[in-house]
Amino acid sequence: MANVISDETIEYVGILAKLELSDEEKENAKKDMADMLDYIDKLGELDTKGIEPMSHLFSTGNVMREDVVTNGDGSEDTLCNAPERHDSAFSVPKTVE
Repeated sequence: MANVISDETIEYVGILAKLELSDEEKENAKKDMADMLDYIDKLGELDTKGIEPMSHLFSTGNVMREDVVTNGDGSEDTLCNAPERHDSAFSVPKTVE
C-alpha cells in the first residue's frame, strides 16, 4: 500500500519543526515519510498472537538489595594521599576571587 503525503502535510510538519525546506528537500521528505508509513503498514501485517507486549528491549526491574553497613566510604584512604587537607576534605587553592 503506497502512502501518499500531501504538500500541505509537509508544509505543516515543516512549520511544527521550524524548518525551512527547499522544494527538493520537501520532495525528499515526502518520499521518506511515505516510506516510513509503508514500513509501519508492513509491520501491521505481522502475526503477533501470543507475543507479550513490552516497553523495553531488555527486561527491567527494580534491583533491591539488603541495606548493609560496610566499613565506610574509604575517605580516610583517599585523603591519606592529599598534599593538603582540612578536616575530612581536600584543601585546594582558591580559584575565584
